Amino acid sequence: METQAILRPTTAEQLREIVAEAGATGRALEARGGGSKREIGAPGRATQVVELGALSGVIDYEPSELVLTALPATPLVEIEALLAARGQMLAFEPWDHGPLFGRPAGAATIGGVVAAGVAGPRRVSAGSARDHLLGFTAVSGRGEAFKGGGKVVKNVTGYDTAKVIAGSWGQLAIMTELTLKVVPRPRATTTVALRGLSASAAIVAAAKALGSRCSPAAAAHFSPTAQTPAVTAIRLEGFRESVDLRAMQLRDVLVDFADAVPLDEDEAEDLWASAREVRPLAAAEALWRVHVAPSRAAALTDALERLDAQWFADWAGALVWVGAPASADVRTPVEGLGGHAMLLRGPSDLLRAIPIRHPDPSGVAALSARVKQAFDPAGVLDPARFS
Repeated sequence: METQAILRPTTAEQLREIVAEAGATGRALEARGGGSKREIGAPGRATQVVELGALSGVIDYEPSELVLTALPATPLVEIEALLAARGQMLAFEPWDHGPLFGRPAGAATIGGVVAAGVAGPRRVSAGSARDHLLGFTAVSGRGEAFKGGGKVVKNVTGYDTAKVIAGSWGQLAIMTELTLKVVPRPRATTTVALRGLSASAAIVAAAKALGSRCSPAAAAHFSPTAQTPAVTAIRLEGFRESVDLRAMQLRDVLVDFADAVPLDEDEAEDLWASAREVRPLAAAEALWRVHVAPSRAAALTDALERLDAQWFADWAGALVWVGAPASADVRTPVEGLGGHAMLLRGPSDLLRAIPIRHPDPSGVAALSARVKQAFDPAGVLDPARFS
């Protein structure tokens, strides 16, 4: 519940003063860029929103150096358009959560996707947002301005705080500037599809493809529906001659599973956008994001189907998106398989009843508490978001 007026700093120094004052007065703050993920977390939190919209714009972009520096509220679509004009992209394939919550696309910001650790299907081959965050400046929960990393790829001095800040959801610090490594866009892309595989066969096929010299960029499996059979999709990227050769080799690698049929470009683009933006589960009552060892993904999907849940798997089975009735106990089978389930969307009573994030093991929880204490000892930065 937003109980106080929204604060709108126009400079990093103003933001620092706001955080320092909040620490002195015992207020909790919630940093917000475009607001595309504002519903993710426990509802009814008594926080004062700090709107970062004024901290927007690309500060520096060196295409020849593959480095871009921007303010945190810079819209993701603007950055992607700027990079595309120079034949480049963000390798971790970030995406906009807004449509999952019934809002138009376009609100996601670069600071928001890095703070939330957002990554699309290419995560399995290119890494996550934290792997491409070279450096940043930020304001900690102590009200202190600091920086981590740098603006060049070869910067290894000191602690790698970028790995901590990326994916921390603004609960350790609020970024005021960030520098990202970018990569050239692939000259060509081909997706091959295997139809009708079971979940267990699809996970094995994806693992075999990823372990082959074909070097896929992405692998996903969509469970069957009343209208369509199951589809296992594997994407290849690079120069056209290389992609065509690897597509032929991949069909040989997967010959024991099913015929690997290339998809036409429009169908492939729609399929990967669907996976990235979780479109198959857009109408689900409760939406879960589950991380699990790929070798256990098939056992998880068997349990999910007994719960009357829908699902599809990305990252070659390491990420399973689950749409389930609000009454379904998704977390228990996930925990039994050593996985981690986060509830992204659901009825407010469900969001209040259970932890949004999967509870950490005691050792991990203790370490997280020490990190939180170091960056935000007074609990200023949205401390109850995932409680």
